[in-house]
Amino acid sequence: MTTTGHRTRPERSGVRHVLDRMRKLDAELPAHDGLAVFNRVYLAVTEDIARRSAAGWFRDPPAATALGVRFAGLYLAAVDAAEAGRRTAACWRPLFQLRRHPGVRPVQFALAGINAHIGHDLAVAVVSTCTALGCEPERLRGDYDRIDTVLLDLEERVREELMPGPDLLEVADPLTHLTGSWCLARARDGAWAASEVLWALRGSATLREEFREGLDATVGMAGRFLLTPLG
Repeated sequence: MTTTGHRTRPERSGVRHVLDRMRKLDAELPAHDGLAVFNRVYLAVTEDIARRSAAGWFRDPPAATALGVRFAGLYLAAVDAAEAGRRTAACWRPLFQLRRHPGVRPVQFALAGINAHIGHDLAVAVVSTCTALGCEPERLRGDYDRIDTVLLDLEERVREELMPGPDLLEVADPLTHLTGSWCLARARDGAWAASEVLWALRGSATLREEFREGLDATVGMAGRFLLTPLG
C-alpha cells in the first residue's frame, strides 16, 4: 500500500504537466493550425478523463494514470521534436508536414492526429507502462476498455463539430469518404493487439523494433490518406 501511495503522487504531477503543456499549446498556436485542431481535441478528452479519475472512475487508478501520462508524453515528444526541427515518428509526420495546408479541413487534422496517437503511440505506451510497473498488459485491460466509452463520444463530437454543413458535403463528397474510412473502435482494438505483439517480443529488441517501425510506417500512410487535400 505504501508503494502505491508513493506512485500516485508523481503520476498526478505528471497529469498536471501534461494538461499544462496542452493548454500552453492551445494558447500559442493559431486556431486554424492542424496541430492546434488536434491539440484541442486531445486536451478536451484529457480534461474529461482527469475529472473522471479524480472521482474514482478507474478500477486501477495508479496503472491507468501511469498509462495516460506515458501515452500523452509520446504526443508531446513528437511536438518537441517538430519544434526543434528533428525528424518525428512516421505516424506523426503527415500532420506536421500538412498542418498549414489550406486544402485540408479541420476534421481531417483531428482524425489524423487521433490516428497517429492511437494507431502507434498507444501500443508503445501500454508496453512501456507495463515494463515500468512490472505487470502484464492484462492489468491495464479493464481501464483500457473503460476509456472507450469516452473516446467513442469524442469521435462522434469531432465529426459533428468539425464536419462542414450538409450543403458543402454534397459538393465535397470525398471528405465524407475520407472521414468515413477511419474508425476509432477498430483503431483501439488494433492498438491493443499491437501491444500484445510488442509485449510478446520484449525478449528480442531487434524483432520488437522491426515490428514497431512497421506499425509506425503503416499508421503514417493512413494519416497521409486522411490528410488528402480537398481544395
